[in-house]
Amino acid sequence: MLWQGDATELALGASAVAGLLSAIVPAPNPTAIADEVSSVASVYKAHPTAFLESAATLVLNGLAPQGVINDVIANTPIANSPNNINLRPAVPPVYPKKGAGDAPYSQSERVLRSAIYIPPEFSYGKVRPCIFVPGTASTGGSNFLPNLGKIFEGSTYADPVYLNIPNNQLDDLQINSEFVAYAINYISAISGHKNVSVVSWSAGSIDTVWAHQYWPSTVRITSDLVSISGDRHGTFHAAPAIIQQQYNSKFISTLRNGGGASAYVPTTSIYSIFDQIVQPQAGTDASAFVQDARGVGATNIELQSTCTLLQPGGTLYAHEGVLYNSLAIAAAIDALTYDGPADLSRIDLGTVCQQIADPRLSLADVLATEALIPIAAFQIAAYLHTVTEEPPIKAYAQKDVPAGA
Repeated sequence: MLWQGDATELALGASAVAGLLSAIVPAPNPTAIADEVSSVASVYKAHPTAFLESAATLVLNGLAPQGVINDVIANTPIANSPNNINLRPAVPPVYPKKGAGDAPYSQSERVLRSAIYIPPEFSYGKVRPCIFVPGTASTGGSNFLPNLGKIFEGSTYADPVYLNIPNNQLDDLQINSEFVAYAINYISAISGHKNVSVVSWSAGSIDTVWAHQYWPSTVRITSDLVSISGDRHGTFHAAPAIIQQQYNSKFISTLRNGGGASAYVPTTSIYSIFDQIVQPQAGTDASAFVQDARGVGATNIELQSTCTLLQPGGTLYAHEGVLYNSLAIAAAIDALTYDGPADLSRIDLGTVCQQIADPRLSLADVLATEALIPIAAFQIAAYLHTVTEEPPIKAYAQKDVPAGA
């Protein structure tokens, strides 16, 4: 999702944006994570409505490393590839449908399966699989490897796999959700039919909820959803190029009218009131706020109301900053360790609220996470299939389109 007015900026095109970012001679990187967080907040305060300008300023000020940006744009890391070879079959098959009530796929099984990057060390069920679902203009690898992925690797509570949705999550969200639904069923099937967990960032949250809503077979095998900086109600700041994520778009209205405002599985939603991308993000009106009409368990964690603005853990975290926030990571681990969503009473708030970032992460990890915003600027500019209207709601979801929408 982007700020209003960004469609004009990004009409410069991919080559112009890439040239702009690569021509910048950056200042030296910050020497401490606290300086990085403070400097990033200053950039967004100075450019509250200019996505491309903010992205360029992050690079100029040394807050997002050019090397990381160039590698991701060039699709160098294999963990970012949507063209993976996963030969293990799902037994019994999960395509074309696992359950009778599942929506039909529009993508082939080859395309759906290829989007899943399974690391060589994956245990196939010895540890519960955790599927990382990226945000808009991101891949699973670039989104999560420098933060939660690094921490989860080798743990007893989550065995990471990365979803790299083609075209960097910029296609029709209904199609993107097919990749989430298939990944949940496929990874469970090749992992001894164990349940899986899902950790999402930004638009990955609504992809996952749409998958749970229209592929009900996924609900029974998803133990947890941890949503970071989610936009379950869209945002006021979405640009026309990403109109499905506008506040009360037809897609969002259909999702919520069909039951997506409430959790389908135990859900932990973590967000910051200073999110520069998704707004509103405060109180029960937050776009990320999850209801619990089904009684499956939902925990909503607003960083600033939990840690307060007076503590490092409740300071000016932006949309991407929640990914390395110590409270956010502690809550994610708690949710994946115990049955049900995260429980703040099990977390040492006195410790995590005094940390500016999870201590297992380095300054390089934080810088790589901040690079998500300049990377998004390029990917959006490079996208060739821009539209002026929302894609039509699929036939399987027409029953949930609100009257007059």
